[in-house]
Amino acid sequence: MQDTQGKANRDLAMRAVRRLLSAMVIMAAAFFGAAGTFRWPAAWAYLLLQSTFSGALGAWLYRNNPGLLEQRLQVTKRSALPADKFIMAAGLLLMAPYLVLPGLDAVRYQWSSVPAGVQAASFGAVLASLALLAWVMRENTYLYRFVEVLPGQRVITSGPYAVVRHPLYAALSVYFLAVPLALGSLWCLFPAAGIVLLLIYRTVIEDRTLLRDLAGYAEYARRVRYRLVPGLW
Repeated sequence: MQDTQGKANRDLAMRAVRRLLSAMVIMAAAFFGAAGTFRWPAAWAYLLLQSTFSGALGAWLYRNNPGLLEQRLQVTKRSALPADKFIMAAGLLLMAPYLVLPGLDAVRYQWSSVPAGVQAASFGAVLASLALLAWVMRENTYLYRFVEVLPGQRVITSGPYAVVRHPLYAALSVYFLAVPLALGSLWCLFPAAGIVLLLIYRTVIEDRTLLRDLAGYAEYARRVRYRLVPGLW
């Protein structure tokens, strides 16, 4: 039994490492291929920040919540809701211009420019969104990639969930809007806005499912009124 569990743990660790490395290679290839040069300090800084965070979060999940890590590594699921599958597919389509436009815009053709102060503040926003994301992961052990309610699942009301009902999507919204500015691209805000709209739609689908299937969520939703932005929505 221990040998089987050990093999499963090693397999999970290797899949997580492969996923991280492949993601970093894809991002680097998209950034520097579009830019036509490796001389792009903002991209290097972002890749270092993202790889460090992803590696640290993956290691923490592996030690403290391997089940959630396993779920987050899933790319497809046959039982996923049709709306969930649409969001995943549309998100993948938007990621292509999201990764390519910064290099074309900020470096190769310089279609737009972002002041250095705005870029620095945007890196701060990226860091803040990643910190919020880590906090959310620590508070909620049910952050599966697909919308579903599992046996034994309970409503999370602590930490950021005491402020908004979907802090994960709030963090991701800030992240996806801040990265283009940190990299110096205004044109990349267009696919970023599309991704944020998908995240907003995801909150609608998730709320609908949780209100129907998760005991106590209706009372929680009455108490915590806002989905993403306190005092606004």
